[in-house]
Parts: sequence; C-alpha cells; structure tokens
Amino acid sequence: MHFPYLKNECIFAKDFKEVHLISKCLIVKYMENISPQSIETVIAPRTIPTLEKGKIPPQNLELEEVILGGMLIDKRGVDEVIDILSDEAFYSPAHQKIYAAIYKLFKDSQPVDMMTVREQLLKDGNLKEVGGGAYLVYLTEKVSSSANIEFHARILIQKYIQRRLIKMSNEIIEEAYDDETDVFDLLDSAEGKLFSITQGNITRTSESARELVIKARKKIEELHNKKEEFSGIPSGFTKIDELTAGWQPTDLIIVAARPAMGKTAFTLSMARNIAVNSKIPVAFFSLEMSSIQLITRLIASETGISSDKLRTGKLSDDDFEQLNKKIQSLLDAPLYIDDTPSLSIFDLRAKARRMVSKYGVKIIFIDYLQLMTANTSGKIGGNREQEISAISRNLKALAKELDIPVIALSQLSRNVENRPGHRRPQLSDLRESGAIEQDADIVTFLYRPEYYKLNTWDDTEQTPTANQAELIVAKHRNGGLDNIRLQFVNGVFSNLSNNFSLQQEERQQIQSYNSRYNDQKDEVIPSPTSIPKGNIDNAFESKSINPDINF
Repeated sequence: MHFPYLKNECIFAKDFKEVHLISKCLIVKYMENISPQSIETVIAPRTIPTLEKGKIPPQNLELEEVILGGMLIDKRGVDEVIDILSDEAFYSPAHQKIYAAIYKLFKDSQPVDMMTVREQLLKDGNLKEVGGGAYLVYLTEKVSSSANIEFHARILIQKYIQRRLIKMSNEIIEEAYDDETDVFDLLDSAEGKLFSITQGNITRTSESARELVIKARKKIEELHNKKEEFSGIPSGFTKIDELTAGWQPTDLIIVAARPAMGKTAFTLSMARNIAVNSKIPVAFFSLEMSSIQLITRLIASETGISSDKLRTGKLSDDDFEQLNKKIQSLLDAPLYIDDTPSLSIFDLRAKARRMVSKYGVKIIFIDYLQLMTANTSGKIGGNREQEISAISRNLKALAKELDIPVIALSQLSRNVENRPGHRRPQLSDLRESGAIEQDADIVTFLYRPEYYKLNTWDDTEQTPTANQAELIVAKHRNGGLDNIRLQFVNGVFSNLSNNFSLQQEERQQIQSYNSRYNDQKDEVIPSPTSIPKGNIDNAFESKSINPDINF
C-alpha cells in the first residue's frame, strides 16, 4: 500500500497489520498538525535505564508497554490494575505520564482509550514529551487484549518494590553515618518506610478537592448500600454504637477513669464483642495484667464461672462441663494479646504494624497509656508531661498510618476524689497532659457512683446505682456527646436497656399492688427477683403480701 502525500517518499506495507499501524500513525500525526515521518522516527525511543552505583535499577520496559497498551484498548484492563498501580511503579518517565493521564480520566469517570488519553496528555502539556499520539498507537499495537494484565502488573510492582528498597537502604546507610541522628529515630523511620513497602502502600502524597469529593461521595454511596448497621467497628454496646456509628478508622479513642472503675473490664468486654461476635481481628496490649490473667477474665465472663474458682482450680464437674462448652467461642476468636511491660511507643508501633500485616488486625486496645514510655532517646529529659504528650501524639499518628481505630486507657488525676456530690470526671481531670484531650478524637470517662457509696443517680427518678456504670462521652470530634448507662455485674459490662426496663416495669407493678393492699399487714410480698416475668399478677392474687417491704 502506498501513501502519495508523504513528503518525497512513499511507504509500502508488507501486510495488513502494518497497514493498520501506519494508518493509525498517519491519522494521529495529521491530527497533531505535524508533517508525517517514517514510522521508525515517529515512535519514541525506549527509555535507556540509568545507572545507580554502577548497576541498572530493576525494571521491565517492555512489560510497561504491554500494560499501558492493554489499558488503552480494553476498559477491563483499567479496572483490573488501577487500584494496584501508581505512576511511580513505571520506570520510564514517559510511561509515568501516560499512566497519570489514564488515572486522571478514570477518577473523573471519563472513558479511557487512545484518543481520550491523547487529549488528556495534550491538556497536561505532556503529549510531545511522551512521543506524541503516534506512541500511543504503538502501545496499542503491542497487545491484542488485556489478558493477564493483572499478573503483568504484579511483576511490575515487584520491580518497583525492589527500586524502593534500594532507595530506602541508601537513605538509611547515609543517615546511619550521621552521628547527630538519634538511633531510635533512625530505627523508627526505617521500620516505617519498610512497613509502607510491605503493605504495598502506593499512594499519592496529595489529592485535589475534586478527587477527594468524588472519593467521599463514593464512600457515602457504599455506606448507603451497606448491609451492616454501622460504618465503623461495632463495640457491642447498642447506645455507644448509635452515637459513634462504630469505632471509626484513624480515630484515637481515650477511655479514662479513676482506679476500680472497671477500665480494663470495659475494654475487655468490647474486645470480646468485636472478636467473638463480629469476628474482627483485635490486638490488645496489656501493660498492667498478664495475658493469662486477661484470658482468665474472659473465660470467667464467657462461662459464668467465678474468677476465684478459675484461679484456684476448684471446679465442680458441672463447672468443667460449662467450661468446655463455652470456651469454644474464645478458641476461635481472632484476639491477639501482648503483655510486654513498660512498652515504649517505638516498640508498640513496630508490634502493631506487624500485627496488622500478619493477622489483619482492625482495631487496637492499649491498657494503659500512663504505663507506656516514650522512645528511650534521652530527648524527653525526665519531663513526664512531655513524655505523655509524645505518646498520645504517636498513638494518633499510628491510628492514621494503619487506618484503624486505636483505643487507649488512661488514668485520671485525684481531683475527681475531692469533688463534692456526684464525682463525675471532666476533661480537665486527664492525668499528666492536656495533649491527650487535644490528640484524641473521642474522650470518654467511666463512672460508677456505687463505688462512692452513692445509692441513687442524680436524676429525677432517683434510679438506683447498683450494678450500673456510666460512660461519659465528653469529647467527640465528629459527633454528639452523651452519658450512656451500662450494666456492670461481676466485672462484666453489658447493655442496660432490657434489664433496666424490666426492673422498672416490675417495680411499678409491685408499687401499684402495694397501694391496693396497704391495709393488710400480716402478708408477705415475694421478692421481685423471685417472680417470673408475666406471673406478677398470680403472685399477688395469692395475697402473700407485706406492704412493709421496701422496694
């Protein structure tokens, strides 16, 4: 075949495929208003790999061409690799620019093909730098389909990871030679870089408002169509989950209280609910209690067998039967406990990264914050307030880095004990550092008036405080505040609503009957707890009533 309008020469095609390629190139060159040239000069030369320390970095330019060609001719190819590749995964600068154009079109919900990518490159001012539209034609001719494109992309990622490891190693070597660099900061930095590589953390450092709005809208739509009731990780406590929509990724949640309020019991109940009921992997860092003590507590709450019996081993045959029956749920639970004492923030971050990578952990509990130490670099200078500030700041950074919620327990100052009346904690009571309040997304306080010998709540109904606790949500960066009452029996927290409503209903009915028989002094009312629900009428019809009993 021959093209008479070429300057001073003609091109002869050997077969139909070459005719197809030449035709595409000429059309593209015509659209670019550039004089056609021979195909050999139209196609941009392959990038020559640069030498680093005398060696060529790991790369595969031909594979890059195949991947880009597959994305240009088949939308399915784009869908398969767009979430696992970034422009940096490509070694050739020209290929990086082409992929960036494809990525931008995809994010804007625009079609991706040879012509749309050409227009995007032209708009970005990169068309000539990548070799013009003719180079896009060349890429499409490299492949006939997008088959195996994901497999090819995985190979490309391996090459990219190799280059990142080489770069990271060189940076660490250079920093290690600097005597002014703190060794613990160097270790933390090195592990952070390595973790980002092992996680395949191929992300952009900044995004435009348009990209973020599209991403937020997509997330809202996903939440709208989601079958689960809450967008975050459910705590297992109804009122808490209704307020927070579950514990959200990147959030730092503080659970603070005075000693003996049940901080460990509360977080252990949450960890159990998440791991056992929701089957979500949980990491629990216990700096105060051993892992055996914690799991014994869980077994006690799961089986109903007292902790004293479990500690002493004085179990009956029925207890053993109950034990064997109930512990199966704990055996299968994705709960991982670390009881390293005096854990430093550096060690915690390292362990947390490994747990997320190895076990897929989705939420972290820390018991408790004041028992942690900052990195032993000597920079804190013995100032405990600055040390706690550094710890809380690093916990928030860890939550963002791992994209999971981190729940940390905290002690309160003694100011609570000196407060008159109901000794509800306040934000100013957070011990040793106001930075905890600043860094945390949610700050909660556990409060049990029964501990202070207060028999009724300070509400209009004068509700009894026995076996009840209150979770005070004092700060909630992305939501409302509330005081949520919970049931606390034998060291186990649970929802209050059902038991509380039943208790109220029985008391009201008994008081009603009490008024009907207030003249009968010689009869005895049975205890409310001994009356089966629904049989209260029958109990009173027996006229075994004593109005002197105080309910």
